[in-house]
Amino acid sequence: MPQTIALVDDDRNILTSVQMTLEAEGYTVRTYTDGESALQGLMAKPADLAILDIKMPRMDGMELLQRLRQRSNMPVVFLTSKDEEVDELMGLRLGADDYITKPFSQRLLIERIRALLRRNEASRAEGSGAPPGGVIARGDLVLDETKHTCVWKGGQVQLTVTEFLLVKALAIRPGMVKNRDQLIDAAYGENIYVDDRTIDSHVKRIRKKFRQVDGEFDQIETLYGIGYRYKEA
Repeated sequence: MPQTIALVDDDRNILTSVQMTLEAEGYTVRTYTDGESALQGLMAKPADLAILDIKMPRMDGMELLQRLRQRSNMPVVFLTSKDEEVDELMGLRLGADDYITKPFSQRLLIERIRALLRRNEASRAEGSGAPPGGVIARGDLVLDETKHTCVWKGGQVQLTVTEFLLVKALAIRPGMVKNRDQLIDAAYGENIYVDDRTIDSHVKRIRKKFRQVDGEFDQIETLYGIGYRYKEA
């Protein structure tokens, strides 16, 4: 079955050109010109990945992402303009997995989509370093790769694909410091350029999600100028 991508943008030129490129790569593409119709369509029939513009009529990309994240951990890529740095960071904090700045090359977009879909599939299968069954247990933390679930002190923590892979990368080796480049490789794959601030934004959101379950959560430590490490409880 071809993987399905939802493309949401009010610029019909972008919709047409990107749709043609994605379909030529073998993907099934569903297009939407505003956030409200996209939300209705994705709630009725989920996609494997969504590409969202930020500035759209009826419901912008930020609100659409918030609404989607209430029900789905589907990978999401934001399309942003060069002057929208604040929007990029806000999108990551709301749970976007990646962003691409306009104007962008179609080839770059395809590479990012492939990387995200591979990560999504890999996160649901047994990974290297995991015991039989794909379950990683570190103190009060339990990560199930086959089910893509995260449990902290008995409570479910809803993580996106990127967030899950970052937690896994840190938790597999408690006490070991991972710099941002290592975390980028773990979450995005090698040869994919991602700004350091992207990792920082993801970590902030991860901590916020864990603290919704446990207000005292402090297992992910920042080593300023170096990176992050997981402190086993």
